[in-house]
Amino acid sequence: MPFTTAWTGLIDIAKLAAKDTVLITAASSGVGLAAIQMARQEGAIPIAPTRRSGKADALLQAGAAHVIATEEKDVEEEVKRLTDGKGARVVFDAVGGPSFAKLVCATSMDGLVLTYVVLSKEMNSFPAIQVLRRRLTIRGFAANSTLDDDARLNALKSYILPGLASGAFKPRIAKTYPFDSIVDAHRYLESNQQFGKVVVTT
Repeated sequence: MPFTTAWTGLIDIAKLAAKDTVLITAASSGVGLAAIQMARQEGAIPIAPTRRSGKADALLQAGAAHVIATEEKDVEEEVKRLTDGKGARVVFDAVGGPSFAKLVCATSMDGLVLTYVVLSKEMNSFPAIQVLRRRLTIRGFAANSTLDDDARLNALKSYILPGLASGAFKPRIAKTYPFDSIVDAHRYLESNQQFGKVVVTT
């Protein structure tokens, strides 16, 4: 499932290509890690914002080209520095909230901002002037749009299954909990310590 979401956004919609810079929020989540691997597969440059630098080494080992600790550095300034002032062609966002405006400002001219979930409990700030000046496309999507379409589902399988078989794509499991410990699993998720998917078994 993480690779389904990443494929729908980055491959099917964004048509990610070699040397594209893609800014991936919630990068230590299952979908975020899948997106990093997929960007690498395409020869793109994945940049991973994270609140603090504690996960930086793990994200770099997972394939991120650069990590930005957002509580220590300004996302817009860092992305511009890393891209020679151009910005990221694609933003793959799972957070929204007040940080959304910063992501928009870190996007290149004619860039694409993709939203597939909103983890923040705060309202999005919408920088309309930046959207207009940069000629941006902001688009939401859900993975079920792929699963409900036979042609897209077949394209997804043709892309992901060989990657899983070769080891190019590796799902990351942070922790596994038995079903009777579901409360502990939710608490772990809410702690934001996970690196990968949290799995509950029955």
